Amino acid sequence: MKRTIPLLISAVTGFVLIGTAFIPKFVDWGNTAMAWFNILAAFAFILGGGNLLKMQLQKISAQQPGWGYAAVTLIAFFITLFVGLFKVGVHPNLNAAELPWSGDFLEEGSAFWWLFEYIFYPLSATMFALLAFYISSAAFRAFRAKNTEATILLVIAVIVLLGRTYAGEWLTGSWLPEEPILGFKEVYYSDFRLPHLSQIIMDVFTTPGMRAITIGIALGVASTSLKVLLGVDRSYLGSDQEA
Repeated sequence: MKRTIPLLISAVTGFVLIGTAFIPKFVDWGNTAMAWFNILAAFAFILGGGNLLKMQLQKISAQQPGWGYAAVTLIAFFITLFVGLFKVGVHPNLNAAELPWSGDFLEEGSAFWWLFEYIFYPLSATMFALLAFYISSAAFRAFRAKNTEATILLVIAVIVLLGRTYAGEWLTGSWLPEEPILGFKEVYYSDFRLPHLSQIIMDVFTTPGMRAITIGIALGVASTSLKVLLGVDRSYLGSDQEA
């Protein structure tokens, strides 16, 4: 029963949500299912916060390597939780001025908004800026011309990178004229400018490849979803021994 009932709930809910796209009667049922999902998600947030506290407190009490970062995590967690729940710095809604907490917690100028605007967003931008150096290092190792495939990848990468910068326009834009090649009216010297070649690569080769990958991902998602709905994949319930 511990596994059968959750499987039935997952299957019925999943097929109802699929049916909302095809059967009008299922729309109300789908809205009810999504309401229950939001309730369960709220409990999941509480459990996740409790697990965060448990793991970080254990690290601090044992003074494991990096326990200072755990302390910073807890301090940031409690400060954000406090200013968000109590809506510090939030003005009442104009339509309900008698209710002090009726305003939006993300209102511009509030403490929660300030934390996101001046702490979270700059830290996120810093992390992405650091990732650029790791990506450059990985690209340098990947683009070494060790074989034919790596050489082709290196040449295409150079064309795309230069074509997306002013350097590509400067290198090929000044000496390739707007004239047909050997009298062919459809092919011009200017077609071989790096920005134009870069755009051709992105439109003709990259876009179809990305579409093929997207189709493959969609098929994988569909097959995995069917396995879950039909009870074939039960990994989300834990192992058989736990049941």
